[in-house]
Amino acid sequence: MTNTTKTEDRAQPFFGTLPSFDDFMAVFEAAHYTPIPDGWTIVITDIKGSTKAITEGRYKDVNMVGAASISAVLNVTRANEVPFSFGGDGATFVAPQETLPRVREALLKTRNLAAGGFGMELRVGAVPIAAVRAMGADVRVAKYRLSEGNYLAMFDGGGLALADTLIKADDGSRGYRIDDEIPDQPPDLEGLSCRWEPLSARRGRMLTILVQSLSTGAEDQSRAYQTVLAELVKILGPNFQNSRPVTEQNMRFRWPPRGLRAEAITSCGGRPYFRHLMFLYWQSFLQFLLETFGLSGGGYNAPEYRRELRANSDYRRFDDTLRMVLDCTVEEVRQVEACLDGLRRRNMIAYGTHQADSALMTCLLFSLADSKHVHFIDGGDGGYAMAAANLKRQLAAIDRTAGPA
Repeated sequence: MTNTTKTEDRAQPFFGTLPSFDDFMAVFEAAHYTPIPDGWTIVITDIKGSTKAITEGRYKDVNMVGAASISAVLNVTRANEVPFSFGGDGATFVAPQETLPRVREALLKTRNLAAGGFGMELRVGAVPIAAVRAMGADVRVAKYRLSEGNYLAMFDGGGLALADTLIKADDGSRGYRIDDEIPDQPPDLEGLSCRWEPLSARRGRMLTILVQSLSTGAEDQSRAYQTVLAELVKILGPNFQNSRPVTEQNMRFRWPPRGLRAEAITSCGGRPYFRHLMFLYWQSFLQFLLETFGLSGGGYNAPEYRRELRANSDYRRFDDTLRMVLDCTVEEVRQVEACLDGLRRRNMIAYGTHQADSALMTCLLFSLADSKHVHFIDGGDGGYAMAAANLKRQLAAIDRTAGPA
C-alpha cells in the first residue's frame, strides 16, 4: 500500500505512540483506553441494502467494498494515523482534523467505485467527537497488538454507536451525511486483495457473534462484556485457541481465485480493466505455484506468509460492540447461544448471531518486506451483516424501561 513508501521514521501522532497490549482477554480493562483528542471526527461507511446484496449471494463483494473503505483511507494517511475498525459491510474511523479532507475525498472516491463497479450504495458520514461528547458519550481507543508492527484499534465509550445512529437517521438536514459529488476518479486501493478460498469450518460451524451491553455506566458495561468473555472461556477454552477461524488446515489457495474479479474492479485504477485482470491472473498464478510447493520468490515466502497471516487475522474486535467469528462444534454453538440468551434475559446484553459453514478473508497488504499485513475475517453468507440484523431486531424488541440487573 502506498503509505509504506512514506517517511515511516517520522514520529506518529497519537495512536502510533500509544502503548499496546496483546491479550484479547484484557480488551475491556479501562487502563488500556485513552480518550480521542478533541477536534477529531468519527467517520463511518456502510453499504445501504447490504442484507439484500447478501441474500443475492454477493457477500464477497460486500466485504470487498467494506474493506476498500479502509484501504482508501490508509493509502492517503500515514501509518497508524487514523485508527479504524472493519464492520463487514463498512468501516469506522476516527480522524484528526488535518487528515479529514483527504479521508473524505478517499471515501467519496470509494463511494463512486462502489456504485460504478459493484452497483452498491456506500453511505459515508461524519460526526465530530465534540458532538457525541456533548450528548453524553465518549470515544476512547486502545491499541491491540496482533504481531510486531501490526496493530488494531479497539474503541469504547459509546461514541461510535451513537455516531452510527446519527448518520443513519440523517435525512440530509443534520449535516452528518457526506453527500458531496466529486469527479469520478479511482481511489488508491493498492494492497487490497481477496484471493484465498473461504475458510471451511473444521469443527462444525463458523459462528458470528455481536454483543452490546445494555448497561449505561462504564463499569457496568465493562463487567457485562467481561462476563461474556468469561462464559465463552468456560465453553470454548482459554483464549479460544481451538476456535480460531484461520488455521493451517483450512487455508486454501486455488487458481484462479474466485475473488479475482472483485480485486480487479477495486485495484484497476485508471488502467484498462481487461489488461489489469490478465495481469492479476498471471500474478495470482505465480502465487498459486509458491503456495502449492511452499516456495519463496520475489519477496513472497509462502510458508512464512501463511504463518504471519494466521497471526494477523482480525477475528475478534471491539468498537462499542464485541465482534467475533469463531469455529465451533454444533454443541458449542448451542451452549454459546444459550449463554448469551441467559445474559439477555438478565438484561445485561443484547446480541445477534449467524451460523455458516465457512468464513471469508479479505486482505490488506502493507509491506511484505516488513511483514505488515492485516486480514479481516467475516462469517460466511454475510456473517456480520446478518448478525447485525438479528441484533437490531432484538434491540427493537427490548422494553427500554427495564434497567440492567
